[in-house]
Parts: sequence; structure tokens; C-alpha cells
Amino acid sequence: MARDAAGEAPVLEMQRRRRGIRWQRWLGLSIPIMILLALLVFGAGADVLAKYDPEHIDVLNRLKPPIFDGGTWDYPLGTDDLGRDMYSRLVHGARVSVIVVGIVVPGAALIGTLLGLVAGWVGGLTGQFLMRLVDVQLALPAILFAVLLAALVGASLRNVIIILLIWTWPSYARLVRADVLSLRERDFVTASLATGGTSWWIMRKHLFPNVVNTVVIIMTLEVALVILAEAALSFLTVGVPPGTASWGRMITEGLDTMGVAWWTIWLPGLALLVISLTGNMMGDWLRDTLDPRLRNVR
Repeated sequence: MARDAAGEAPVLEMQRRRRGIRWQRWLGLSIPIMILLALLVFGAGADVLAKYDPEHIDVLNRLKPPIFDGGTWDYPLGTDDLGRDMYSRLVHGARVSVIVVGIVVPGAALIGTLLGLVAGWVGGLTGQFLMRLVDVQLALPAILFAVLLAALVGASLRNVIIILLIWTWPSYARLVRADVLSLRERDFVTASLATGGTSWWIMRKHLFPNVVNTVVIIMTLEVALVILAEAALSFLTVGVPPGTASWGRMITEGLDTMGVAWWTIWLPGLALLVISLTGNMMGDWLRDTLDPRLRNVR
């Protein structure tokens, strides 16, 4: 009996350790989920949650400090150099981020995954052409392309979405193609070919389910990248047009007053930092959870 108890002790200790690791991982996921849900709620309900019109100018109340720096509850996060409410502008800036992410990330994932599947499975001249197209897109300087497009047709949210779609889909295509090149040599694909499976059937039933984990992980990582890219374009004044609240444009407009009103730079910058860290945490968690090579680490 003593030997049995001694033999069970390491097993129980290992089980407790695994439960502890699992709990830590789920606890680490809960924070990013709450932050992303908050971003979604603020973006979707900006008209209701914002206290003022984000573009309402009130020069009599310009550069009011936040409540935690001696301000008042009338402007809890202060005002900018034109007297616009910072809280209302941050909330409406979240809406821009939600719109851009909601269109660019799924759109780029769909385009990149389809082209990656075709390039990896069909191969030949078709695959070479698609991958050379990927190389061209990766070599294309996104910022210069944005400046050129804005000079030709003007800055707009639509142009930002188009630019980011062109910029982000190649990363999906390249990684999906690499997975497909490995999967096409597997026995289940060979068996499907032997039984008369068509290319479309194999890509839909065998290849796509095996690359979906990779696509999901890239999508979570792209959330932060897309938000930062939109902010960078707006910072360069080639993103959303004037009159539209955006975190990047808020930083640009706050440059002239950052010496006397730190909140005009720090608040939108902090929002970008939190969302970026959240997207990276989500991507790391999904990678550890969905990748079988990392599932049992530690």
C-alpha cells in the first residue's frame, strides 16, 4: 500500500501542475478577450457612449486636463487644442479601428487563404505566378503607395481599407502555401486522389481544415498590425480624412501641444499600445493552444 501511495504521488503532482498551467493560460486569455470586447462595444456604440460630438469645437474649454490631473467630470479625459472632448474622440476612434479590422482582417484572410491553397496544390506556372505576385506585394512600400493613392483620389477610409488589404493578404498566402506543400504529400491526400477526389474537393475537405489553425493565429496577430497601420497612415495624414476621429490622427493633431498637454498624445498612444499587446497575447495563446507541437510544452 505504501508503494502504491508513493507511486501515485508523482502522478497527482503532475496532474495538479497541468491543471495549474491550464488555468493560467485561460486566465491569461480572459484579459485580452475583455479588452477586445470593450473595443467592440465602444466602436459599435460610439454614438451612445460618447458624451459630445467628437468634432464639436469649444475654444473656451481648450486644453482642459483629465479628471485625474485636476480636471472636471465635464471632460473626464480632458480636451484638445480646439476644445474637443478627448473621451468622445477616443470612443469614435475605436469605431474606425473596429471598421478597419472587421473588413481588412477577414478580407485579407479569405484572399490569402484561397490563393495560398491554389498556389500550393496546383503548383506549376499557376503557383509560380501567384507567388511572384506575393513577392511583388511584399516588395511594394505600403506607405509610399498610400501617399500616392491619397494624392490621386484623396484620403478616405475606403482607401485605407484597400491599402491594408493589398498589404496584408500576402502573409496568409505564403504561410498557407507552405502548409499545403507539406500536406499534399500525406497519405490521406494520396488516398483521396486514388479514389477519384477532385482538386476542389481535396482543397475543401482535406487541405483547408488543416490550415485553418494557421489562418486563425495569423488573423489574431494581424488585428494589432492593422490597427497600428491605420494609425500610421492617419498620422501621416493619408488615412482617414479630416473630420473623422482616429487615434493616429489624434496623435498628429496633438504634436503641437504635447509640451503643455501631455494627454493629447499619451491617451491615444496608450490605446494603441493596449490593443497591440492584446492582439499579440491572443495570437500567442492561440498558437500555444492550436499548434500540436506546442500544446504539451511545459
